[in-house]
Amino acid sequence: MTGRSELRGARTAFGPEDVVERDIGELNQVFSDAFTERYRKDGMIGVRVPQLNPAIWRYAIADANGGAMLWRGDQGEIVAFNIAHCSGREGWMGPLAVRTDWQTRGVGKRIVRTGIDWLRARGAGIVGLETMPRTMDNIGFYSSLGFVPQRLTITLAFDGEPGDNAGVLLGRVHAASRDDALAECRALTEACAPGFDFSREIALTSELGLGDTALLREGGKLIGFALFHTAPLVEGRSRDELRVLKMVLRRETDITQMASVLGGAARRTGTRRVAMRMQGEYAHAYRILVSMGARVRWTDLRMSMPGEGGAEHDVAPAMVLSNWEI
Repeated sequence: MTGRSELRGARTAFGPEDVVERDIGELNQVFSDAFTERYRKDGMIGVRVPQLNPAIWRYAIADANGGAMLWRGDQGEIVAFNIAHCSGREGWMGPLAVRTDWQTRGVGKRIVRTGIDWLRARGAGIVGLETMPRTMDNIGFYSSLGFVPQRLTITLAFDGEPGDNAGVLLGRVHAASRDDALAECRALTEACAPGFDFSREIALTSELGLGDTALLREGGKLIGFALFHTAPLVEGRSRDELRVLKMVLRRETDITQMASVLGGAARRTGTRRVAMRMQGEYAHAYRILVSMGARVRWTDLRMSMPGEGGAEHDVAPAMVLSNWEI
């Protein structure tokens, strides 16, 4: 990444620099400390946010495709970072954090503005992020930078299903046909949400061995896919859930069949449950999953920049889920 500027306060921070793999250990510490402090300020004393699996960091850095940025202090220590992602016209930032002893110095505003500029320069019409809905400080901070609240994202979890109902996984498709299947995913995404493209995420997930993509067909035609990770999110933890990162369905009503496919895939990949982050506009799909036994695990507030293409558009009758977290 070109360009090096100073962030002025009581001390000076320099950046942005490209994040590289050797930075993961220090990034992990900044991440854990900053989010632990955030929970403490919200009254959840005693909660310790664990460090992430290094494999997940490698995915995030590669997926950012040049948007993984960090800032250093005078001693060369990492004091802030912002991982920005652009999937066609959809752009989002996360994770991002400022080291606890560098907060309230203007560093946070600079790293967010740098991320916005980076995404806009790459043609992102949507620029967004997710934050905890109970945290007034975060919401006020992002609002001061021009973000506006959109909707809640509800994380739902349901148990994997026994039996051989995992459907077709991209990783099990014959190598000669895999590129064609990926092209089908790209075409379906474009038809349902013009300008969106999750091809890089699908390819990286396969390349890094983090998960797979479930394919849903009707009469031989692709009508849906769901990109998921089964690698543990937290460092040192066992593989316990299948996390859906991206999902595209031609019809929202196809969620029943896709949930069954994902439940079967969870069992076949040695995980106990499926975790799906459901954006709030899909009320029908939400009710279906709850009626199938899904439990609410977490909530996040989606925020995005206003302006041309700045809001996520209604794609009905299709359904497009895009996780703005890693």
